[in-house]
Amino acid sequence: MGAAGSKLEKALGDQFPEGERYFGLENFGNTCYCNSVLQALYFCVPFREQLLEYYANNKSMADAEENLLTCLADLFSQISSQKKKTGVIAPKRFVQRLKKQNELFRSYMHQDAHEFLNFLLNELVDILEKEAQTAKNDQETSPPSEKAANGPKNGLANGAKKEPLVTWVHKNFQGILTNETRCLRCETVTARDETFFDLSLDIEQNSSITSCLKNFSSTETLNAEDKFFCDKCCSLQEAQKRMKIKKPPHILVIHLKRFKYIEQLGRYKKLSYRVVFPLELKLSDTAEDADIEYSLFAVVVHVGSGPNHGHYVSLVKSHNHWLFFDDENVEMIDESAVQTFFGSSQEYSSNTDHGYILFYESIGSGNKN
Repeated sequence: MGAAGSKLEKALGDQFPEGERYFGLENFGNTCYCNSVLQALYFCVPFREQLLEYYANNKSMADAEENLLTCLADLFSQISSQKKKTGVIAPKRFVQRLKKQNELFRSYMHQDAHEFLNFLLNELVDILEKEAQTAKNDQETSPPSEKAANGPKNGLANGAKKEPLVTWVHKNFQGILTNETRCLRCETVTARDETFFDLSLDIEQNSSITSCLKNFSSTETLNAEDKFFCDKCCSLQEAQKRMKIKKPPHILVIHLKRFKYIEQLGRYKKLSYRVVFPLELKLSDTAEDADIEYSLFAVVVHVGSGPNHGHYVSLVKSHNHWLFFDDENVEMIDESAVQTFFGSSQEYSSNTDHGYILFYESIGSGNKN
């Protein structure tokens, strides 16, 4: 990597961002799914900063139990504190912990990067919630004087409903979807909210993220055997249903459903469809608020023709430069090269490098990329 590292430094020259580090990650047999997602998360600046802050506040707890959060914080801290600007790091402790924690990632089979991202974010939230609960219990059993010293307790009035804890992972990635169902007989609208860390979108050939989002929130009629039970009519009725983004997240993660189960084949097939993802994305017809603008800062790419084999790489935007991370290798790429990862307009194409997970950051919220 020495040569590649110095090549990257030469390419950036005096434009090398102050204090930034570009490190490849060693692959332990089949861990490209993990490496590609970790690079995207490392260059998700607000997430990285909050994770490093967590690490700084907790590293004194030498006896603290090791978990995925401490391993990830340790890895990010290791990268950001390197003396060299470029190089390779082995995320050994993190990968060992991941395999220990979840048997799904233990085998040497091809893993799914989206499953890993989902598992990781939910695991981080679980750990943070448990820590907050432990701290709250400790505070409740501590003497009154200490309670005051630790600031006001996040207590609620008697009988008030306990609000779910909002961690810094939620603040970055969580959005709210609302599922609206309108009874076609009495016109009553029933809305049900649900939270999400990423949006999984069905894809079509020669489409775009905007059209996929439109389809995601398009109106569907529930009739025949799909009728809806209306509480007001107290019976099954025809209804119209649609999904809307009620509260857009700060970091919008879009997962393109490129792996589809084909009944006739009895297995999954990779859809190499061309789906255009813009560098700047406007959420208009999905959100209730005014237009929200997002800027693309990372893409996890699946390389290969099938779902059970292949490779993952990532493209990352850092300080207005685009970089290509392929396990240990890191190189600069031109912004125009991003469009070569949209997919193929013909079914059988030699290009098998397709955008799979897209990371967008909302603009006008301290975007440092």
